Amino acid sequence: MATRENEEDAKMPSDVSGRLSVFDRFATHTSNFVSRAWFFVLCVLLVIIWAPSYFLLDSTDTWQLIINTMTTIVTFLLVALLQNTQKRADDAVQHKLNALADGLSDIMAHLSKNYPDLDHDREELRDAVGLENRENTR
Repeated sequence: MATRENEEDAKMPSDVSGRLSVFDRFATHTSNFVSRAWFFVLCVLLVIIWAPSYFLLDSTDTWQLIINTMTTIVTFLLVALLQNTQKRADDAVQHKLNALADGLSDIMAHLSKNYPDLDHDREELRDAVGLENRENTR
């Protein structure tokens, strides 16, 4: 029998608030911004502009340090922001899967009157996806 480790975390789509924090909205806008083709072209243009600066700088080390520092900072910040949007997307998919599993469980409960074997399968389904037993209020 499967354990219900995330029973408190399991939410249905109707339980999820549509309100996003300021950081979540910022992360979403940033994700939309950097996922466009022109952003990639902008990054390539920056590298093309950086490359000839080799002739303007006295040291090769300084020249390399400039691009290494810029790319490290941008990568670090974008990974944090994109991780936020990915986690929220994963959570949304999980909520939808919970709703599907809950609906299937309800159908199986209804049909188990005629097919008693479905009751055992229904319990296995609920245990496998971590759905808690709730009373039907409808």
